[in-house]
Amino acid sequence: MKVADFDYELPEGLIAQHPADKRDESRLLVYHRQSGKIEHRIFKDIIDYLEEGDCLVINDTRVIPARLIGKRVDTGGKIEFVLLNQIQGDRWSVLVKPGRRAKIGTVFEFGDGLLKAKIIDRTEEGGRVVEFEYDGLFNEVLDNVGIVPLPPYIRQPVDNPERYQTVYALHRGSVAAPTAGLHFTTTLLDKIQACGVNIARITLHVGLGTFRPVKVDSLEEHRMHSEYYQIHSEAAQLINDTKDKGKRVIAVGTTSIRALESAASCDGRVIPRQHAHTDLFIYPGYRFKVVDAAVTNFHLPKSTLLMLVSAMCGREEILRVYQEAIKERYRFFSFGDAMLII
Repeated sequence: MKVADFDYELPEGLIAQHPADKRDESRLLVYHRQSGKIEHRIFKDIIDYLEEGDCLVINDTRVIPARLIGKRVDTGGKIEFVLLNQIQGDRWSVLVKPGRRAKIGTVFEFGDGLLKAKIIDRTEEGGRVVEFEYDGLFNEVLDNVGIVPLPPYIRQPVDNPERYQTVYALHRGSVAAPTAGLHFTTTLLDKIQACGVNIARITLHVGLGTFRPVKVDSLEEHRMHSEYYQIHSEAAQLINDTKDKGKRVIAVGTTSIRALESAASCDGRVIPRQHAHTDLFIYPGYRFKVVDAAVTNFHLPKSTLLMLVSAMCGREEILRVYQEAIKERYRFFSFGDAMLII
């Protein structure tokens, strides 16, 4: 299957540059897989499609201020880091721009010296391994000097950085938000639970691979970047009980889908995972073991996220649905509207 098969034309004006005024009042396209029916609703109407005994699975990762803008200590040359993942202690893998200034042994500083970083090594992907130096707690220093990185297609700063966090964000580690969850409010989640729907929390830290283009022609040649995830035994039991009772597991976002399917046994049981990593690539032909339905946003052309939802609905169907969304002027990508696949 070719990457070009997942292309579509999107008017630039439909790329959302800011979140909806109220989280749960973004639009919701509801797609019924069996009939192909499409409905146009408001996100808080999602409660009408949830049933008692269903399990909603949310990703409680929290985006860190992973973007650092600083300078070289010896020359003052400007540098930009994006933290990718913690290797051990104060050593991290990072993206660096411009890379020519980041030679091994070079030292950079951020926030007027509150944070310093020495280049230790190169990574296979062209990034760098750095070792940080600071006083106090790293997370507190990072909160002072770092910036929450936004996707490259968002060209305006966010007035309130918390709007790029879900209301249930807890565990720090992502460099991008699990955006399907941005539509939920605590009030809506309370109403969902009051209807007898269970909510399971899992964690997958979103990496920059989410936004990187697929650079091969054939899907079979693409390799996903590995991402950290964990599923505690309580969440796994709740999900497995849901399956045993014949009710639905509804994943919020592609990150939740990938974590659940990565932790699934051959017979569809979710196995608890601690400090695990996944590079699972889901595209048409994949057979889902756990996930029955999903909440998701509208994704970039030729992206692995579009390929994942195509695996749920079929490539031709998802492109038909996207054309309907474009016709109806839905807002696309991270701050855009939502889609419920049932």
